[in-house]
Amino acid sequence: MSSIISVANLSKTYGSGFKALKNVNLDIKRGEIFALLGPNGAGKTTLISIICGIANPSEGRVLVGGEDIQTSYRKARSLIGLVPQELHTDAFESVWATVSFSRGLFGKPKNPAHIEKVLKDLSLWDKKDSKIITLSGGMKRRVMIAKALSHEPQILFLDEPTAGVDVELRKGMWEVVRTLQQSGVTIILTTHYIEEAEEMADRIGVINKGEIVLVEDKATLMQKLGKKRLTLHLQNKISALPESLGHYELDLCDSGATLVYDYDTKGERTGITSLLSDLRTAGIRFNDLDTTQSSLEDIFVDLVRTS
Repeated sequence: MSSIISVANLSKTYGSGFKALKNVNLDIKRGEIFALLGPNGAGKTTLISIICGIANPSEGRVLVGGEDIQTSYRKARSLIGLVPQELHTDAFESVWATVSFSRGLFGKPKNPAHIEKVLKDLSLWDKKDSKIITLSGGMKRRVMIAKALSHEPQILFLDEPTAGVDVELRKGMWEVVRTLQQSGVTIILTTHYIEEAEEMADRIGVINKGEIVLVEDKATLMQKLGKKRLTLHLQNKISALPESLGHYELDLCDSGATLVYDYDTKGERTGITSLLSDLRTAGIRFNDLDTTQSSLEDIFVDLVRTS
């Protein structure tokens, strides 16, 4: 799959000397949903701002659809729709007028049919004549997406699109995002809701302290870095583990009522079989067992902690 965004050796240093980005290299594939994760101050918004032409890089190059974001600014920017964290528009303007105005800013001819489709897709059609100031927070976020889609971009940046939005509306917005992807739009998502990335993304990128920590297919990332946990609920409490079980690195929990064994996902079934056999030999019996796998949030926290 070809890249629609290519970032090469990108750095950003502010006048204060603070380095917000440090030699970032990143390729985003055409038609994918890419989740960019990172703690506050990691460089997410700076990276997006440079790609969208809002901020200038100190070093490096960004190509959007093959167009250089600096030397071919208008062509590159016309391919991008940006949904920022805050709505910046006339609060007393109508939904229809503000979305139509956004289309005009890109030099696009009037297209009432397209604006109507966008508003209907985002469940805003019945609000088309409403003033922005009268809308709920969730509806205002939908207006932001409508504005970003007004000029028919190939790429959509969603910067914390569901922050402060209730669960029902968040799921509705996920459905909109999936529909956009099916129509061929490439979507780059930044979020603090890890379950959002886990639910939506094809690939995950993690940025911390201005540097890309990793970029990986979501499924591959979960398999490579995820952990599984085996929990054994014992028939009788034990005060300490026998020496014969020492090499398993078991944790004795719940005042001796539970044994916990963490292992990676690369295939340690033999180790579990041996563990269960050695437990029987040691006279330790259990009533029940269950396994869980680490979430993307667990993986993210570990990556940020060690980077």
